[in-house]
Amino acid sequence: MSRKPSFANLRDRAPAPVPAAPAPVAAPAPADAKGPASRQGRKQIAGFFTPDMSLAMHMLARRQDRSLQALMAEAFNDVLRKYGESPIGD
Repeated sequence: MSRKPSFANLRDRAPAPVPAAPAPVAAPAPADAKGPASRQGRKQIAGFFTPDMSLAMHMLARRQDRSLQALMAEAFNDVLRKYGESPIGD
Protein backbone atom coordinates (compact mmCIF):
# COMPACT_ATOMS: atom_id res chain seq x y z
CA MET A 1 0.00 0.00 0.00
CA SER A 2 1.42 3.42 -0.89
CA ARG A 3 1.85 6.12 1.70
CA LYS A 4 0.64 9.68 1.48
CA PRO A 5 3.39 12.13 0.57
CA SER A 6 4.89 14.18 3.38
CA PHE A 7 4.43 17.92 3.17
CA ALA A 8 7.24 18.57 5.65
CA ASN A 9 9.67 19.21 2.77
CA LEU A 10 7.52 22.12 1.59
CA ARG A 11 8.09 24.14 4.79
CA ASP A 12 11.38 25.64 3.64
CA ARG A 13 10.19 26.69 0.20
CA ALA A 14 9.44 30.31 -0.60
CA PRO A 15 5.72 30.93 -0.95
CA ALA A 16 4.41 31.26 -4.48
CA PRO A 17 3.32 34.76 -5.50
CA VAL A 18 -0.40 35.30 -5.06
CA PRO A 19 -2.12 36.85 -8.09
CA ALA A 20 -4.09 40.02 -7.44
CA ALA A 21 -7.79 39.44 -7.00
CA PRO A 22 -9.99 40.97 -9.74
CA ALA A 23 -12.23 43.83 -8.73
CA PRO A 24 -15.84 42.79 -8.00
CA VAL A 25 -18.13 43.30 -10.99
CA ALA A 26 -21.57 43.19 -9.39
CA ALA A 27 -22.83 44.66 -6.16
CA PRO A 28 -22.59 42.25 -3.24
CA ALA A 29 -25.69 40.31 -2.30
CA PRO A 30 -27.59 41.34 0.84
CA ALA A 31 -26.15 39.84 4.01
CA ASP A 32 -29.29 37.77 4.67
CA ALA A 33 -29.41 36.22 1.17
CA LYS A 34 -27.88 32.75 1.01
CA GLY A 35 -27.95 31.29 -2.48
CA PRO A 36 -30.24 31.98 -5.43
CA ALA A 37 -33.58 33.72 -4.93
CA SER A 38 -35.37 30.54 -6.09
CA ARG A 39 -34.08 28.79 -2.95
CA GLN A 40 -35.06 31.48 -0.46
CA GLY A 41 -37.45 30.14 2.18
CA ARG A 42 -36.77 26.52 1.20
CA LYS A 43 -34.88 23.65 2.84
CA GLN A 44 -33.02 20.84 1.12
CA ILE A 45 -34.13 17.22 1.50
CA ALA A 46 -31.59 14.73 0.20
CA GLY A 47 -31.12 10.97 0.07
CA PHE A 48 -28.80 8.34 -1.33
CA PHE A 49 -30.25 5.88 -3.82
CA THR A 50 -28.96 3.16 -6.09
CA PRO A 51 -27.69 4.13 -9.54
CA ASP A 52 -30.68 2.29 -11.05
CA MET A 53 -33.15 4.39 -9.04
CA SER A 54 -31.33 7.57 -9.99
CA LEU A 55 -31.37 6.66 -13.67
CA ALA A 56 -35.04 5.68 -13.58
CA MET A 57 -36.06 8.95 -11.91
CA HIS A 58 -33.99 11.08 -14.25
CA MET A 59 -35.38 9.27 -17.31
CA LEU A 60 -38.96 9.66 -16.04
CA ALA A 61 -38.40 13.36 -15.41
CA ARG A 62 -37.05 13.73 -18.94
CA ARG A 63 -39.97 11.81 -20.51
CA GLN A 64 -42.51 13.85 -18.52
CA ASP A 65 -40.71 17.12 -19.36
CA ARG A 66 -40.57 17.91 -15.64
CA SER A 67 -37.77 18.51 -13.18
CA LEU A 68 -36.55 15.85 -10.81
CA GLN A 69 -37.51 18.20 -7.98
CA ALA A 70 -41.10 18.38 -9.25
CA LEU A 71 -41.32 14.57 -9.35
CA MET A 72 -39.91 14.34 -5.83
CA ALA A 73 -42.45 16.89 -4.57
CA GLU A 74 -45.22 14.81 -6.14
CA ALA A 75 -43.87 11.65 -4.50
CA PHE A 76 -43.57 13.33 -1.10
CA ASN A 77 -47.14 14.62 -1.36
CA ASP A 78 -48.32 11.09 -2.22
CA VAL A 79 -46.56 9.76 0.90
CA LEU A 80 -48.15 12.48 3.03
CA ARG A 81 -51.62 11.55 1.69
CA LYS A 82 -50.93 7.85 2.28
CA TYR A 83 -50.28 8.51 5.96
CA GLY A 84 -53.23 10.87 6.44
CA GLU A 85 -51.34 14.15 6.26
CA SER A 86 -52.23 17.14 4.13
CA PRO A 87 -50.13 17.52 0.98
CA ILE A 88 -47.94 20.60 1.05
CA GLY A 89 -47.67 21.45 -2.64
CA ASP A 90 -44.36 22.25 -4.26
